[in-house]
Amino acid sequence: QVQLVESGGGLVQPGGSLRLSCAASRSIDSITIMAWYRQAPGKQRELVASISRGGSTTYVDSVKGRFTIASGNAKNTVYLEMNSLKPEDTALYYCKVGTMVPPYNYWGQGTQVTVSS
Repeated sequence: QVQLVESGGGLVQPGGSLRLSCAASRSIDSITIMAWYRQAPGKQRELVASISRGGSTTYVDSVKGRFTIASGNAKNTVYLEMNSLKPEDTALYYCKVGTMVPPYNYWGQGTQVTVSS
């Protein structure tokens, strides 16, 4: 059973930076997309950023220009560089890896990001 493990969350002041990492416990074949989601208390989970197998990226409007998603040199790793953090970025951040054959989504357990002074 593949596990995704996120790390890098924590408490940071407004304007600060964090780098989230997500690594799979073993190789995953047929990856089509890797993504970061977040869920704040009382809110629905939202897609923050994604990167396709071809390297195309997407971002939710609220993080454009501040967050950067990248896949790692090691296969099955994905990062989220977060700069100029705001209190509204506070949430539990999850990574997701989607595959084509078979079609399946792997999810991590989440890492907490808290932006507060």
